[in-house]
Amino acid sequence: MKLKVINETSKLKSVVLGRAESNGAIPTLEETFDAKSYETVMNNDFPDEVDLISEMAEFEKVLKKYDVEVLRPELIENCNQVFSRDVGFVIEDEFFVSNIIPDREPELQAYDNIRERFKGNKITNLQENIFVEGGDVILYNDYIFIGTYNQPDFKNFKTGRTNIEFVEFIKEKFPNKKVLNFDLKKDDTNPYEGILHLDCTFQPVGNDKAIIYRDGFLFEKDFQTIVNIFGEENIFEVTKEEMYWMSPNVFSISPEVVVSEKNFMRLNNHLENVWGIKVEPINYRNISKMGGLLRCSTMPLVRE
Repeated sequence: MKLKVINETSKLKSVVLGRAESNGAIPTLEETFDAKSYETVMNNDFPDEVDLISEMAEFEKVLKKYDVEVLRPELIENCNQVFSRDVGFVIEDEFFVSNIIPDREPELQAYDNIRERFKGNKITNLQENIFVEGGDVILYNDYIFIGTYNQPDFKNFKTGRTNIEFVEFIKEKFPNKKVLNFDLKKDDTNPYEGILHLDCTFQPVGNDKAIIYRDGFLFEKDFQTIVNIFGEENIFEVTKEEMYWMSPNVFSISPEVVVSEKNFMRLNNHLENVWGIKVEPINYRNISKMGGLLRCSTMPLVRE
């Protein structure tokens, strides 16, 4: 396998899709590590495993409809393995193994079989002081956008996942790229106020469009930076309620095709009728109750 990913939308050839079998017991409030899961547990609304499996099977069916090779991590009993995005990610032709939070470290071993296929590719393990999860890394050709929380209370937040040391590392690693980092608002218990990863508040679609939630950024200037790059006419702003259900976290199979949650009526209508992008709507609402959605549950390995 020759790894290649330079943006979020080029035609997808190979992807890892997480899995929901043997998802483990419902966590306690103390065991949750994102605001949406915290709320779900508090409201006694944590999704049933059978519904999670069904939704991921629906997603897999759509991917295969477009001739995408779909790989799955090995099963770890009683472990939440839905969100494969954060365990590792590809930039250009290089695979980066994330330094994820300790609560999720058991997930890493499930990818050993997949990494066997990377032989001959560059694989990078990060230093212990460099923290990142793949949901905070968004590629847009010459740009690398990184979601961070570069504030003194970084260690106080479970939802602080990517630090400034990763940004500096990537700047040195890819000196020809424009590397931009954006501080995100953090809240461990209120999913209306905190942003877990950059892809929960911003994501490119098509060739030059973007979905964005303005108030997810700690600083207004960062929102404006993205608007300046894409142009106001190419921006779709989601509301707080739409962000809560993770509207920015759709997934592109190509510039012409986006997989989206079927309840995102306003977004899906805009994608199809204004931007001319075909939408493949699927059921994925139960997945969202655990703090992620479509992009979160994928790890693209090869795009054209």
